[in-house]
Amino acid sequence: MEWIADPQAWVALATLTALEIVLGIDNIIFISILVGRLPPAQRQRARVLGLGLAMGTRIALLLSLAFLAKLTAPLFTLLAEEISGRDIVLIAGGLFLLAKSTFEIHGALEGPEEHELKAGAAHNFTTTLIQIAVVDIVFSLDSVITAVGMAQHIPVMVLAIVIAVGVMMFAAKSIGDFVDTHPTIKMLALSFLILIGVALIGEGLDLHIPKGYIYFAMAYSVVVEMLNIRMRKRARQPLQLHNKPAAETE
Repeated sequence: MEWIADPQAWVALATLTALEIVLGIDNIIFISILVGRLPPAQRQRARVLGLGLAMGTRIALLLSLAFLAKLTAPLFTLLAEEISGRDIVLIAGGLFLLAKSTFEIHGALEGPEEHELKAGAAHNFTTTLIQIAVVDIVFSLDSVITAVGMAQHIPVMVLAIVIAVGVMMFAAKSIGDFVDTHPTIKMLALSFLILIGVALIGEGLDLHIPKGYIYFAMAYSVVVEMLNIRMRKRARQPLQLHNKPAAETE
């Protein structure tokens, strides 16, 4: 426990916690989309269990540094590019995100009733948790590898992950409810997941896309959409007042 008296360890803890929260945004978005397909009574439980799986996955990867080292070692060469286990996981995860997001967008466009008939059985509680667990592994790889490079003490890394997941658990319900009640935000979130899927595939093929560009594009799009929501809300208010009965307006 000598790290407690080390100021650099506390700086690393604050930095890693902030980093884990930022890197966990895409995880929250994906969980919110999946959980939105469940009955309302099961949604909060699925959010907590899904983020709990994310925390467990990250800590397990963190405690198996030898396994991480093997993941980053080249396995074979494809088109003059060295492919490692990490690359395979990222490419597979990116393809999964692309397929899942495209399917959800298609379902939203063709209408909820027809889409529910086709996919209702596939979106039960267990299947949702399995999908969350699969994507957790993909999202955890980069954040854990980054944490290993930034901190020297394992307890600091584990504590940063626990704090970050605690913050995400606190915010997940509000974010999920907001996404569910605003269809345009949900479509925007699915578009983000497609963007993240493409970035994961690129990362797996050693095409490094700076994450700052991705997160800036996401933040900019959200700000624009929030302005649109506010504008639509203000535009509806005069119509609501105009449609009120005369007795209510007097």
